[in-house]
Amino acid sequence: MHTLNHTHDVHARSWVESANPTAPTGSDFPIQNLPHAVFRRAGGSEAFRGGVAIGDQVLDLAALVQAQQLDGLALEAATAAAQPALNDFFALGPAAWKTLRHALFALLKNDAPVAAVQAVRACLVPQAEAEYAIPARIGDYTDFYTSIDHALNITRLLNPGGDVTSNFRWIPIAYHGRVSTIGVSGQQFRRPMGQAMAPGAKAPTYQACARLDYELELGVWIGTGNAHGEAIALEHAEQHVFGICLLNDWSARDIQFWEMAPLGPFLAKNFATTISPWIVTMEALAPYRQPWTRAATDPQPLAYLEDAANREAGAIDIRLEVWLESEKARAEKRGPSRLSSTSFRHQYWSVAQMVAHHTVGGCQLNPGDLFGSGTISGPGEGEAGAIIELARGGQTPVALGDSGEQRSFIEDGDAVLLRGWCEKPGHARIGFGESRGTVLPARG
Repeated sequence: MHTLNHTHDVHARSWVESANPTAPTGSDFPIQNLPHAVFRRAGGSEAFRGGVAIGDQVLDLAALVQAQQLDGLALEAATAAAQPALNDFFALGPAAWKTLRHALFALLKNDAPVAAVQAVRACLVPQAEAEYAIPARIGDYTDFYTSIDHALNITRLLNPGGDVTSNFRWIPIAYHGRVSTIGVSGQQFRRPMGQAMAPGAKAPTYQACARLDYELELGVWIGTGNAHGEAIALEHAEQHVFGICLLNDWSARDIQFWEMAPLGPFLAKNFATTISPWIVTMEALAPYRQPWTRAATDPQPLAYLEDAANREAGAIDIRLEVWLESEKARAEKRGPSRLSSTSFRHQYWSVAQMVAHHTVGGCQLNPGDLFGSGTISGPGEGEAGAIIELARGGQTPVALGDSGEQRSFIEDGDAVLLRGWCEKPGHARIGFGESRGTVLPARG
């Protein structure tokens, strides 16, 4: 796991004024963050290329390479990170990731040489003028199920006295998802069609999903992979993770409940997944680590999922919120309503445990593979990561602020926004940007 260094200094400031706490509007992207994305200027025919967020700007890495402000490993890393997909950069590994981060930090810091500032300033593109692409070629996508609060909430909707499945407390459960329908923030998609079995019915019907839901998740981007047949040990697992983004695992609940047995989700999960464009590096997240805990009354992990470092700092306090903007709110320019808030620190299994378990049977991970964390729900009131939990299966609709609108499930025209950030006394507040997806009517 990453140790703290000068790039985490809360007092560090950038010559990009919008990145500093004194800026008129707060930014997710101070100099202590420096997340990666793939972008281009909107409305034109420019090629997509890699960029790094600083304040309200994108540092164009392709332009920076041309500006000759880097050398050695930092130049090699920037050249790879400037490509239309970040896979080659991911494959370079932790030393290259760190070297580039530290070089960019030096160039963007307010005490950088005047000539360097002038050269780098010419490489900035306003984020307001940018559009984004999926940041890497995703070879494989695995979606986990690792929040015990979410699992208990779902179980108790069907059986108030029920418990999670017996394997939940022993293994990080997951299924392999669909890559082709993963989209970046701003994604619009049609309400899915499929089969559903109404309560008491004798046969299913083919229909548009009537119980559309979101799932608040994080996306875990694999950096370096492993050889086929060679498991990644828990103690080395995070060395294979480049960083984290926001992820909305859209779910068709009525289709899901009919099709789940015996092989799990299929059409209920393969129609859309919306990710945020920015990937916050694991190094940037170092100040916000917390002990990973397991209740003494629960089974403790088997040896391959257990070590002291994971116990000491395996959890990450990433604050998360879900917002919903209805079509009516958009038309009236009222803005979205907040539905819930929670933290990733509550997750039952850590990122390292997900990586280790994924490979223990011999599975090969590759640069650019993506994990979904599973729905992130906390133990408190209003911490549920899906509307099926908040609205108790549709029985208690959720109010959209004081607008008079309510939701039992997601309706056509609704946009769901995920937001995330980290903050801690003595450290900078860093954010993840936004994941926004909008539901269009079904095409049946």
